[in-house]
Amino acid sequence: MSILVFGSINMDITAYVPRIPKPGETLHGFSYITVPGGKGNNQAVCCARLGAETKFIGRVGKDAFGPEILDIISKENVDTSQIYVDNEHGTGLATITVDEAAENAIVVIAGANMAFDSTDIQRAASVMDGAKVILHQLEVSHEINFQVIREAKKNGLIVILDPAPIYPIPEDIFPLIDFITPNETETEGIIGFKPANQEEAAEAARVLRGKGVKTAIIKMGAYGAYYDSPEGSGFVKAFKVNPVDTVAAGDAFNGGLAVAISEGKSVAESVRWGAAAGAIATTRKGALPAMPHRNELLKLLEEQS
Repeated sequence: MSILVFGSINMDITAYVPRIPKPGETLHGFSYITVPGGKGNNQAVCCARLGAETKFIGRVGKDAFGPEILDIISKENVDTSQIYVDNEHGTGLATITVDEAAENAIVVIAGANMAFDSTDIQRAASVMDGAKVILHQLEVSHEINFQVIREAKKNGLIVILDPAPIYPIPEDIFPLIDFITPNETETEGIIGFKPANQEEAAEAARVLRGKGVKTAIIKMGAYGAYYDSPEGSGFVKAFKVNPVDTVAAGDAFNGGLAVAISEGKSVAESVRWGAAAGAIATTRKGALPAMPHRNELLKLLEEQS
């Protein structure tokens, strides 16, 4: 059984600075790195590093970044055969600023990620047979994305939606979602309030389940994650690590969650896998390079059991 990732691909240019600059302000930074990113890309590589057979449906541009990214992620054991090279749109680009507290601010230029059309639905449908889980974000053409979710449910796949960046989700989509994983800000964008503690996260999860979502997981960064599912509800504390860069920690969470679910683990254990993967990602700079490997995730789970 494989994991399908339907999502975005970017080239990330990350600058490390003392603090996030104010409007109109110029700051001297410490350093920068240029590495592949994009929520879909990060999550696909995370799934592959954690041991899952991973197939990626996405787009890159016919520019300098496109071939470079394809070469890098294909070496991560990700099946890139369904990544389309778009002749009319550039590869997505993200400029990321990371401060000394490991907090970040990001600007994304979507490029080919917002040029998805019906052919992308067809490519996704062509690889659904034999897949168990499909992982979505909201960083690609929205109506195409939602249609692929509909197709996935018709084919019996487990649908995981990382609702980022914030975008209105059609009401008919909620009952098709098996796992939704918003952070506090994304939760506010969906249901109108931002959970600040475990009790408010529980209320937010109940609201999301009331919309038809099977399992709601509220990610709360360094505080932890709350889940509410048919198996029960609970809170998973964040793992203790020394963070240097929080970029793509949410992507690692989703990758860890997806792999655990694909392996038939319980919801509680799957959330722990997500939390451990996200924690490891904060200990390294960059997006794609920060995605965890299976051996280090298992080690962290054992050390902080």
